[in-house]
Amino acid sequence: MQRRTFLRGLGATISLPAMSSLAAPTKLGSSAAAAPLRMAFLYVPNGVNLDHWKPNVSQGAGKDFKLASSLTSLNPYREDLQIIGGLDHDKAKANGDGPGDHARASATFLTGCQAKKTAGANIRNGVSVDQLAATHIGHNTKLSSLELSTVRARMSGSCDSGYSCIYQHNISWRDENTPMPAEYNPRTAFEKLFGSGNAEQDAARRAQRKSVLDFVSDQSKKLSDKASKRDQEKLDEYLTSIREVEARIEKAEKMGNQYPEEAIPSGVPRGYQSHIRSMFDIMALAFKTDSTRVASFMLSNEGSNRSFQNIGVSEGHHSLSHHRKNPSKLKDIAKIDTFYAQQLAYFLEQLKASQLSDQGEEMGSILDNTMILYGSAIGDGNAHNHTDLPIILAGGAKHGIQTGRHVIAPDGTPVTNLYLSMLDKMNVNAKRIGDSTGKFSI
Repeated sequence: MQRRTFLRGLGATISLPAMSSLAAPTKLGSSAAAAPLRMAFLYVPNGVNLDHWKPNVSQGAGKDFKLASSLTSLNPYREDLQIIGGLDHDKAKANGDGPGDHARASATFLTGCQAKKTAGANIRNGVSVDQLAATHIGHNTKLSSLELSTVRARMSGSCDSGYSCIYQHNISWRDENTPMPAEYNPRTAFEKLFGSGNAEQDAARRAQRKSVLDFVSDQSKKLSDKASKRDQEKLDEYLTSIREVEARIEKAEKMGNQYPEEAIPSGVPRGYQSHIRSMFDIMALAFKTDSTRVASFMLSNEGSNRSFQNIGVSEGHHSLSHHRKNPSKLKDIAKIDTFYAQQLAYFLEQLKASQLSDQGEEMGSILDNTMILYGSAIGDGNAHNHTDLPIILAGGAKHGIQTGRHVIAPDGTPVTNLYLSMLDKMNVNAKRIGDSTGKFSI
């Protein structure tokens, strides 16, 4: 068994985890290679209620910090993350371009570049950090990168004060003129991971209404029969996790058939939390199966005016963000921030529960081998400011990343300095990204 082994069937391609009992012989004295490092970027819109989001500065930075009330769901992962304050996105500011902070925020988030103010086809931005990484390491996996969202992207028209909707609906950019449209349908994202890549074969498999695993069952059984008990358990856990996600998508599709197609697209869960978690399931599977090592996820598009009835917030998010220091509105914003932090906790839980091993050597959890950046390019939605942004960097402990700390960057430090350091950890030698001025120690 080679390090990159696939199960293949009609319309199905599933990459396998390393199994020591089936591994090709190694030279005397050699050991398992270190687990590859992964990276994910998670975006939340409209800024946050900073008073309930940031650790209390009076408690000091460093290891001795307490998560603020909006982030208490992350307490089980406190030692796996770092809260980074003081980072800025200068290119999300007007800089002479007038209004349009929401469009600039999402466009700038991963590029650090000033988006050209246009509602036409002559868009211009910059290469995003995820795509810089994908260009260098994407050849190692089935997908060079994975882009997800919960909103169907608008690729034309004006969305914010003369800025094209493309800016507001995309955070990942292959080059300065080409965004990477995100998948918002879990079924489509699942097919990207486990489909064959042949449209006719994939359609034929789906027409039979069988699980993707049914088409590789003979191969998986033959492998299992040859594997050790420990590797049999690993393979079973691995395939079960794929089937569980597939089953949840199928359930959403069946529920969707009860409603008008334009209201509930096929495969998209009705509830917002269910939709977010379906996408996190897909991303976790992508990392677990090593189908990609680079991913991004817009939990919602910038300027979203979604209400959160399930947590008792009836007013739209964007409207609330213009709170004018109204205590009631600020309280509701904190509830929304808490909701998003809970979704992050759900994702971290999955990654932390998945352990990696190779040739009998334990390599830590997927979380230990993944950098997850979570945040926004707007600090306070009322001020539309792009300084001292809410940024969390989770995971990566097995690759020397400092976790379990609160750190405050020097005034004027670009977020892109953090991105340079993340690229460095991915062995991507980038001298600059956007407005970066140097590396930020992580």
